[in-house]
Amino acid sequence: MTPASTTERPRLKVRYDNEIRAQLKDTLGVPNIMMVPTLEKIVINMGVGRATQQQSLLEGAVKDLTIITGQKPLVTRAKKSIAGFKLREGNAIGCKVTLRGDRMWEFFDRLISLAIPRIRDFRGLNPASFDGRGDYTFGVTEQLIFPEIDYDRVDSVRGMDITIVTTAQSNAAGRALLDAFGFPFRREGQ
Repeated sequence: MTPASTTERPRLKVRYDNEIRAQLKDTLGVPNIMMVPTLEKIVINMGVGRATQQQSLLEGAVKDLTIITGQKPLVTRAKKSIAGFKLREGNAIGCKVTLRGDRMWEFFDRLISLAIPRIRDFRGLNPASFDGRGDYTFGVTEQLIFPEIDYDRVDSVRGMDITIVTTAQSNAAGRALLDAFGFPFRREGQ
């Protein structure tokens, strides 16, 4: 028999299980601990519109997203042709990654503690960017906020959209979950 592998659990997941979950149960007033919202997945999308003319830009985006997430991204293709953008159906125009499990918790930890504080002129994230079902989406203008990206090897500055999908049923529950993790929302009046 082989010994069981001992992998260390992500620190943010341990903190959620030990502290935040019970605190949210009281805050939200849910009767059962299993009804407390949690993170379901994180989707990172990087659109590269100029990839139709220059394929190397898409390859750079795939490489950067692989370094940031530790997972190979899926190349997204155009669903229909648009003549004004010189776009044909089936052209590669971006890439995306869906993170779940431990990899999601590690990325979320790095996002909150390392990447978001490195955003230039940061005044907080918009608290109105919830979708009505407790999921939060925000955009980042450059991939250089992640410490894994080597500044000298960047061929082009690219932005990305990050969607945090939760099991919350409402925006208020989703906001309470992200607030419990210390998510930097913009304060009212700023």
